[in-house]
Amino acid sequence: MSKDRCSFDLFRRRLNSGFKLMLRTRLVVAVLLVCSAVLFIDTPARAASIVAKVDLSSQRMQVYLNGKKTYSWRVSTGKAGWRTPTGSYSPLVTYRNYYSKKWGMNMPYLVLISRGGIAIHGTHATGKLGRTASHGCIRLHPSNAAKFYGLVRKYGKSSTRVIVSQ
Repeated sequence: MSKDRCSFDLFRRRLNSGFKLMLRTRLVVAVLLVCSAVLFIDTPARAASIVAKVDLSSQRMQVYLNGKKTYSWRVSTGKAGWRTPTGSYSPLVTYRNYYSKKWGMNMPYLVLISRGGIAIHGTHATGKLGRTASHGCIRLHPSNAAKFYGLVRKYGKSSTRVIVSQ
């Protein structure tokens, strides 16, 4: 075997071992990145669950934070002809100050829960809380609406569930 051929074989073996080491290193780094990303996704710093249960028959909304009943508020839901639809919802969007051109009124601390326009929001018609009075929305006292809005903003729409039942 010529001297040049031996040098080339040695060079090729070293190159192959270096290349394999580089591939192994990249694989380990990729695995570490994926594992750390999964850990951060599964354990967000603000992880909490909010469940708001709206009972149409009693005109009350119970708010549970991480399974513990935290609030119980009087509400006004849809009057005859404008019934609030039952179901399970996740908030779609939030507005600190919303003015409805359709209804000609302010809806502070609005949390939209359906594409059909059903929302949870504050009302200044506090004398009607505890009975049906709305066009389908779930109305709260403005201070309670602010608390609910704050929870949704703090913990996130994806961590919030609204359950409306008879």
